[in-house]
Amino acid sequence: MNHPTFSFEFFPPKTPEGTDKLRNTRKQLAQFKPQFFSVTFGAGGTTQQGTMDTVLEIQCEGFDAAPHLSCIGSTKDNVRALLNAYREHGIKRIVALRGDIPSGMVEFGEFRYANELVEFIRAEHGDWFHIEIAAYPEYHPQARSALDDLANFERKAKAGASSAITQYFFNADAYFAFVDEVRFRGVDIPVVPGIMPINNFSQLARFSDACGAEIPRWLRLKLQSYGDDMASIRALGLDVVTDLCDRLLSGGAPGLHFYTLNAAGAVSTVWQRLGL
Repeated sequence: MNHPTFSFEFFPPKTPEGTDKLRNTRKQLAQFKPQFFSVTFGAGGTTQQGTMDTVLEIQCEGFDAAPHLSCIGSTKDNVRALLNAYREHGIKRIVALRGDIPSGMVEFGEFRYANELVEFIRAEHGDWFHIEIAAYPEYHPQARSALDDLANFERKAKAGASSAITQYFFNADAYFAFVDEVRFRGVDIPVVPGIMPINNFSQLARFSDACGAEIPRWLRLKLQSYGDDMASIRALGLDVVTDLCDRLLSGGAPGLHFYTLNAAGAVSTVWQRLGL
């Protein structure tokens, strides 16, 4: 059996203080020898320069870095220029996404769906890039139906994706059911669970409502009951997330991808509890 792989996700910092904080976070997480660090992109392609700057700094530190590339609101020329720049710098991994549609945007650009972006990357660069795509065990919030979402994932995967990273979730059964469904459809790429530490209930609820990730009713009510007691929220969050990771790895998940929110504390504690 292959050893599980681990990766950590960051967003591009917007201030000098944020840059310093992220450097310290990376230093702490680097001791876990991740397969790569990924760096997100803002809605409609914003933070593009910040993504590139962060990725190149990570690479200069000797780690593999994977920029997110979103195609909504972009042109083929823009995407081509970015891909060429990343390749010239020796970047070998891309997280290819449709991306969020900023409010008020009418024109989608030259790409409408992530499968078109995956096809474009393969046509332009062959096998140079390892292409990650997104997966939604609890289904994309804008999907017309669960079947429609599965068909969309299948299209992306068969367009030339190398592996997938899921949206975060707290129900391990949803992940295993999703993997069974896509295997039935002939998709055999690794599907790595995305893991969100729980540090702040109001922030988590806001994220989850926006992205369609379900907080189980029992967990939502328990977290709500703690009010402003952040220590209790974090303690329960660590128990829940550690148990989830343990179930996923025991059940055969190929690895874990942590949404760090540019902080190392909770991720490091989960890591140590798992004995990784």
